[in-house]
Amino acid sequence: MSMENRKLSIRLMDNEVWWGGDITYGDQMPFGRETIEIDLAAGIRGNQAAPLLVSSKGRYVWADAPIRYRFEDGLLTVVSDSGEPVLRGEGGNLRQAFLSASAEHFPATGTLPDARFFSVPQYNLWIELQYEPTQEKTLRYAEAVLANGLPPGVIMIDDNWMEDYGVWRFRSDRFPDPKAMTDRLHELGFQVMLWTCPFVSPDNAANFRMLESKGYLLRDERGETAIRRWWNGYSAVLDCTNSDAVAWYQEELQRLMDDYGIDGFKLDAGDPEYYRASDRSAVPMHPNGHCEAWAAVGRRYAFNEYRACWKMGGQPLVQRLRDRQHSWDLNGLASLIPNGLAQGLAGYAYICPDMIGGGQIGDVENNPSFRIDQELFVRYAQCSALFPMMQFSTAPWRVLDREHLAYCVEAAKLHAELGDTFLALAQHASTTGEPIMRHMAYVFPDCGLEDVTDQFMVGDRLLVAPVVEEGARRRVIRFPAGEWLGDDGSRVQGPCALEADAPLSRLPHYRLVEE
Repeated sequence: MSMENRKLSIRLMDNEVWWGGDITYGDQMPFGRETIEIDLAAGIRGNQAAPLLVSSKGRYVWADAPIRYRFEDGLLTVVSDSGEPVLRGEGGNLRQAFLSASAEHFPATGTLPDARFFSVPQYNLWIELQYEPTQEKTLRYAEAVLANGLPPGVIMIDDNWMEDYGVWRFRSDRFPDPKAMTDRLHELGFQVMLWTCPFVSPDNAANFRMLESKGYLLRDERGETAIRRWWNGYSAVLDCTNSDAVAWYQEELQRLMDDYGIDGFKLDAGDPEYYRASDRSAVPMHPNGHCEAWAAVGRRYAFNEYRACWKMGGQPLVQRLRDRQHSWDLNGLASLIPNGLAQGLAGYAYICPDMIGGGQIGDVENNPSFRIDQELFVRYAQCSALFPMMQFSTAPWRVLDREHLAYCVEAAKLHAELGDTFLALAQHASTTGEPIMRHMAYVFPDCGLEDVTDQFMVGDRLLVAPVVEEGARRRVIRFPAGEWLGDDGSRVQGPCALEADAPLSRLPHYRLVEE
């Protein structure tokens, strides 16, 4: 290893591979065998990221600032423009590398999101209601959940419930009596979350003038209030490095909790791409740092959800994968497992895949040719069921026939049945930082499982092998040493690779038999 000008050059050991950085590259992990270069200062592609790389040989790299890293010809090069990257560990395995890094750089807080996240599904209304949520539609959706045999859970009212961006009051034309709505949802067994973001509409004159006059808004390099283009237009941005601005925002959210019984919030956006290195803020900050500051806002809410996050490993935050398409490929279903594994190895234990069937609004908005693939929808539900959390949006009872709907209901019930298992692992993660959803190589080192990215472990004893290929009714499963009891009653003696039956009705999963 050599070091100069905040640069590390690391010669890879024999058969050493690495994970980490931007979790969107999960499908290309582990790194080390092919040339790849990633710049975390240039953006994090809408997901979670950390200046962390962990190795199958017990080593890790950490920096307190964004890094650029390159794997080429057996050499790992890591560069940071501010702060010095460090290499730690020598000899060991992936689990040892991760636990060492976690304990030193992003220790678990001892707290976790609300326990109900791990035992009931989430129902986000984004794809089903798009930009037109109403009180009536929300209640109708919740009642349909129960009528179709799905368990009640966490319901999220998405964008456009409020008067404007930065004006966090219910639109009276859409929600005439939000307290009555929330009371009814609670009676039905749901918890209620609202979508929110750090953007402030400059067209809402009174609110904008107030926030600008108090210095709560981000300023550009000229000292003018920064106006940024995002997916809903042009907005100012709350300066989350300003403690008074954060206090104002949290007071607005607390009012919603106090007045209407809202349980928590989906805190969207905050991506580094909406900030500039030249921006002026209360505390000077790299764009990734602004993302981190936005994520810190949500730590006070037991019901929370984030998508974009920087360097927040070990925190009690729910992390959802960015919007995925309704497709079988790496833009959709095939990405869930590799990216979910990467989330855990970046320190994010409390993870949720994207909405079942896909959460990409472009698939359905103003697209008359869009059609639901019922097989894909079922496989999405099955793949999500044994993640720590699962989330519906598109109403399965509306788009599926009776047979396919039944398979989705079974998946949701399986998740609920394993709620105690997920909660126990979440409590463990809150003190150790360990992932709940674990890479095969994390649990079974030195077994040649580093490249397995279409199956995973829940804890150390439950092996999950969803079907993620179109039309497949069988799939190959890699079993480590030991006796494995399948959901279908079969017993498998590992180590071996076995082609197992996987009809559309089945989510293959196996438990390691106690010796």
